[in-house]
Amino acid sequence: MFAAIVLLVLVLGTVAFHALSPWYFTPIASNWASMDNTVTLTFVVTGLAFVLVNVFIAYCLIKFRNKPDRRAEYEPESVKMESWLTILTTVGIAAMLAPGLLIWKDVVTPPSNSMEMEVLARQWNWSYRLPGEDGQLGAVAVSHTSEDNPLGIDPSDPFGQDDVIIYDPVLHLKVDQPVTFLLRSTDVLHNFTVPQFRVKMDFVPGQVSYIWAEPQEVGSYDLLCEELCGVGHYAMRGRVIVDSEEAYDAWLADQPTFAETQADLSTDLVAGEAAYAVCSSCHGANAEGNKAMHAPGLAGMDSEYMKRQLRHFKRGVRGAHEDDTWGRTMAPMAMMLADASAINNVVSYIGTLSGQAEFDGAADYSLSTAAERFELSSSGDPKKAAALYGSTCAECHGEAGEGVWTVNAPALAGLEDWYLASQIKNFRNGIRGRHADDLYGLQMGLVSNTMTDDQAIYDMAAYIATLGQPQQPVNLAQQR
Repeated sequence: MFAAIVLLVLVLGTVAFHALSPWYFTPIASNWASMDNTVTLTFVVTGLAFVLVNVFIAYCLIKFRNKPDRRAEYEPESVKMESWLTILTTVGIAAMLAPGLLIWKDVVTPPSNSMEMEVLARQWNWSYRLPGEDGQLGAVAVSHTSEDNPLGIDPSDPFGQDDVIIYDPVLHLKVDQPVTFLLRSTDVLHNFTVPQFRVKMDFVPGQVSYIWAEPQEVGSYDLLCEELCGVGHYAMRGRVIVDSEEAYDAWLADQPTFAETQADLSTDLVAGEAAYAVCSSCHGANAEGNKAMHAPGLAGMDSEYMKRQLRHFKRGVRGAHEDDTWGRTMAPMAMMLADASAINNVVSYIGTLSGQAEFDGAADYSLSTAAERFELSSSGDPKKAAALYGSTCAECHGEAGEGVWTVNAPALAGLEDWYLASQIKNFRNGIRGRHADDLYGLQMGLVSNTMTDDQAIYDMAAYIATLGQPQQPVNLAQQR
């Protein structure tokens, strides 16, 4: 009797918890309400089976409980009972599978007005490619993949020249526009999941899988990799922002095409030099930096990192925090760069600068000047940070601080230690890296917490400074 009562209480408690629980699916933001309906149907069928089976067991425990004058009977089989069980089980399974098969047909059949775009997954970040004005994506091949062409676009394919390239993990979509996501991986299994879209699909190396959805609610949604893909799986986060048509068009106009990312095709160094004239007031005529202005040296700095940061300053992702005094100074400067082409021009021009300070109109970059620029913090002990760097920072930025382009981690070697220390503090204190669109900054915020006090930060900056070559600007191309 006691066991029967426990089973009945368990059944009632389970049903009540499901009916009253505040935890359920995150609000849907796409056309796939049928997914929710199918899951609800599954809950109803399996829930009904759960209730009936447990109530039947409780009934049997009560009705056929042991009594002194009762004798058990053995019945080897019951055709009637087995027939009913077979029929009911078949009906229940069919009720769950049939709607799923119909929905799956819709899942694998994108509508004719769906826009195709590519999602590239690699350990451990996201990149995207959208069709340009011709409405067609160009050909890709692993053999074309390089630091300058991370998506492996065939440079000889004319359809690929106007493809829009997004090297940032944040993707924008237009509301009420069906999108077919072409999923490609360069290394291991990954998974494309936006919980609010209700559809998900695996990336399989060597294949192009796909899934489609029609975003129907303006908003910002997490993009997750729900396939264990290595030690950095936890940090493989992206974001999908669904915009109004006007906001989407403004964002799209600010993104570079494949042709614009290829320096020999579109760079205008004359325009870049003119744009840099404003930057030079703080960063120096030869991008040598100015500590008094809190302006780091830009010569030798990772070009893709500079482009990403300029875009972030323009969009308010960086330099908007009230305590980021120098970032707030930089933000309006970035706004003077009208579009992706202007950003590419000025960064390309910076790449031509020596990083040598000018005195009396002549370049003078002696070893003593270099040593001053790379002078270690007076309280920093590089030996104390070597082990921590190897177990954390080196995973993305490389053992020698050379940067790893496949994870969009910039080179650290050659950067001033005072600037590194100030930025690590900003990450740790939430002044930088807390914006929803700054997903790499979010990762840095987590890593910066491993340095528990300012002394640990000075030690780390001092250690990274030992990785640089102060005699000359860092040549990233030669290092890689």
